Amino acid sequence: MLNLQAHQPLSLPPSTRPVLTVVVDTEEEFDWSQPFDRRNVGVSSIAAQPLAHERVFDKHGVVPTYVIDWPVATTPSSIAVLKKLMDEGRCEIGTHLHPWVSPPHIEEVNVFNSYAGNLPRELEFEKLRLLTEAITTHFGRAPKVFKAGRYGVGPHTAEIIAELGYTVDASVVPHTDMSADGGPDFSEHGRDPYWFEAKGDRLMEQPATATYSGMLHRQGPWLHKLLLTSPAKAARLPGIASRLGMLERVKITPEGYSLEELKRATRCLVQSGGRFVGLTYHSPSLQPGHTPYVRTQSDLNQFLRTLDSYIEFFKDELNGVVMSSTGYHAAAESNSA
Repeated sequence: MLNLQAHQPLSLPPSTRPVLTVVVDTEEEFDWSQPFDRRNVGVSSIAAQPLAHERVFDKHGVVPTYVIDWPVATTPSSIAVLKKLMDEGRCEIGTHLHPWVSPPHIEEVNVFNSYAGNLPRELEFEKLRLLTEAITTHFGRAPKVFKAGRYGVGPHTAEIIAELGYTVDASVVPHTDMSADGGPDFSEHGRDPYWFEAKGDRLMEQPATATYSGMLHRQGPWLHKLLLTSPAKAARLPGIASRLGMLERVKITPEGYSLEELKRATRCLVQSGGRFVGLTYHSPSLQPGHTPYVRTQSDLNQFLRTLDSYIEFFKDELNGVVMSSTGYHAAAESNSA
């Protein structure tokens, strides 16, 4: 996963239509501006998740993957909501490890340890083993898709998820460096899915799409890194480049980005040969007041309109198709056979 030299690109014919997957970080509610706290385990927002299906997903044929963490996987009310969606074929259930709320509770709760990949191998393994078992027990199916909380993969994560039976990882955010506070550095990771090997098994990486728009979008990876240097930021060059339509970095999510920003970035991605888009958001955004992106009912309505219009744009203007995470994995496996 982290070894760039070992990445094996997918073998896709040039005529391949763009594919969109949706992965939802399905987790407890907590104040993002405050320190991590083991006591924050409320999951009231899970009851709101069917709203996205009723207003967006069902009509577009989207089967999202809810990657769920310990509080969601072990609370009867949240299990009931998501299992009903799963049993109806309207979603998949994967795994999302927030180490600070996942047993065993051995490590100190701090920013560094909030990236599970920084934990000792034995502790990272045990937290994920217990979470995987809880999901399998409560949902009746072993999860196959893993996404690290805070994208926090480490040197042992790939072999751990392989050992526990996962086939898809969705933790990588291309061209993104989170190492300032102990997180992973994905600066050199590209936007496209790839195969990687761990414990003798072949797994697929399906990145959370972060890409570029603007006149210089093809130079985005190296130019954006230059714009993030201290002198460039002091001169406000990132904002200037964005306002002038030269370069803009966009993560494909309805959280914090407008529909037009998402469209511009996705057009650039597809025009430059990209054939995969991984859209993500956080489950608490479906209930006003839990995330910075959705504070009011008006914000929620706009969030859902953006999600709906973006998927419609992807299918109609770009001739794209929507797939589940495991569906995309199966299609790629079939194509490479």
